[in-house]
Amino acid sequence: MGRIESFKVWYAKLFYECEKLVLPAKIFEIKEEADLGLMLQKLNDFREEEAYQEESGETVKLVTEILDLNLKGDSVAGVFSMDFVRRRYYQRKLTEAPVTEEAPFWIKRFKDRTFMIVLAPSVARGVKKLLTSHVANKLSKVLFIKPKAIVEVRISHETLTKLHEANPQGTKLIWFDEVDLPGVEKLCLAGSDLVDTTLYRDYLEHGKIWYVVFEAQKRGIVVGITRNCVVTLFSKSTTDELIDYILEDLLTLIE
Repeated sequence: MGRIESFKVWYAKLFYECEKLVLPAKIFEIKEEADLGLMLQKLNDFREEEAYQEESGETVKLVTEILDLNLKGDSVAGVFSMDFVRRRYYQRKLTEAPVTEEAPFWIKRFKDRTFMIVLAPSVARGVKKLLTSHVANKLSKVLFIKPKAIVEVRISHETLTKLHEANPQGTKLIWFDEVDLPGVEKLCLAGSDLVDTTLYRDYLEHGKIWYVVFEAQKRGIVVGITRNCVVTLFSKSTTDELIDYILEDLLTLIE
């Protein structure tokens, strides 16, 4: 079995065992100066409604709004709520059903910067547009009347390398990108290959670490981190524990 196939088997097993426990989030940075109290007021006032006519002729109201807003110290927390219509075929007929998805978010002051963490909604149901840029872009317009005021952030290849090398026994998976080998876009180490330091060094010479899954020892949780700061929790833990880990351990690693 090749290494890619071995990885697919390993990752499928991990995801199957943790499917109900997986929590993905993404970290952004707010580049504009803003008062937390003013941001709270703007978020509280935001509400959009859209009339949608279903195939049956019935009109339903789709709402986008911010719920459960809370200002505590140097952080704001809330839930981005969005209605949409899911279309499916049942017995050769198109059926439509209004659905609400929610993406909790946190805005946090850290040193001289302001970060936003967005927790993904139910990814298993395929609402990918709330996972990454949609919430950030929408909140950028709500808060600053323009896009691109909230941007992606990065953790460097060198930092991810240090995370792995500080506790290689705790690493579960490494993906490499920017590979300089002809015809090869990505390289992967998983399972028994991770203890092969020669293979690891060889891969490191030809690519950069894009994604690493490892155990954060002092917290006893297994997380995956990409260079563009998508953080996935694979352990049986709470949302609060994931957010605490991001706020206390990861923000300091961001470039």
